[in-house]
Amino acid sequence: MTSAPLAARLGIPGGPLFFPVTAYGPDGSVDLVTYRTHVRQGVEDGAAAVFACCGTGEFHALTPEEFATCVRTAVEAADGRVPVVAGTGYGTALAVTYARLAEDAGADGLLAMPPYLVVAGQEGLLRHYREIAAATTLPVIVYQRDNAVLTPQTVVELARTDGIIGLKDGLGDLDLMQRTVSAVRTEVPGGFLYFNGLPTAELTQPAYRAVGVPLYSSAVFCFAPDIALAFYRALQDGDQETAGRLLDGFYRPFVELRSRGRGYAVSLVKAGVRLRGLDVGEVRPPLHEPAEDHVKQLARLIERGQALLEEDK
Repeated sequence: MTSAPLAARLGIPGGPLFFPVTAYGPDGSVDLVTYRTHVRQGVEDGAAAVFACCGTGEFHALTPEEFATCVRTAVEAADGRVPVVAGTGYGTALAVTYARLAEDAGADGLLAMPPYLVVAGQEGLLRHYREIAAATTLPVIVYQRDNAVLTPQTVVELARTDGIIGLKDGLGDLDLMQRTVSAVRTEVPGGFLYFNGLPTAELTQPAYRAVGVPLYSSAVFCFAPDIALAFYRALQDGDQETAGRLLDGFYRPFVELRSRGRGYAVSLVKAGVRLRGLDVGEVRPPLHEPAEDHVKQLARLIERGQALLEEDK
């Protein structure tokens, strides 16, 4: 566990936020050796934080024991160089259980994913996230998506809650996000954090930055860290030419390819990591592997993205 407060460290990142895939061996069990290598490579490649066992890391497919071991391995691989945030989710009781497992494993914070299946009202969602925050000393980032859509006033109440430091948006409603950012800024002074959590967030990040959401997750960083870093730096430097070239030549085609299969936001990313030369295995059911032709298209797209980087040299 790192010593500096998580909110401060995430508020001034020096690179993309890394969401590693979870590695499995040929028999389907967790491969901790490969997972450790994957996390360590990401940190060495310039990640600002590691979000372990979250969506891209197949949180839904891990047993509590596997989850705890993977979080502990990620903490060891990061070695205090960057913070490690662990996923948690399901119903409140299980989310609290995973939160405590993450704390015991040395994580620096939690990403609270939507509760399992139920469509809850605002009062219930607020209580759910508050109980997670009260269960450990770890700061919590709430992930808005699917069945957990929050009103601006609910986010204001979350921002007033001890232990809750930010909101990650996977919904994509910019009108709602602008109203949310404005409401929290007006009613809760301080540094509440906002993250763009849409799949392939780079595609929408210019728009999110404009409404006050500076942070974003990068699944592309898992398999093409050079492309992800170049885009990140272009945004930070206001280099619209480079950002636009990468959006047009790599990110938009990648999103179009990703949309050709359900679950590709995870399985296609995992295929990309294998293309990079690290055998992280296949996804677990109910996800499925991408079609062979789609993997070949991904390989060509990565080559195109790297060729775009050469144009800057």
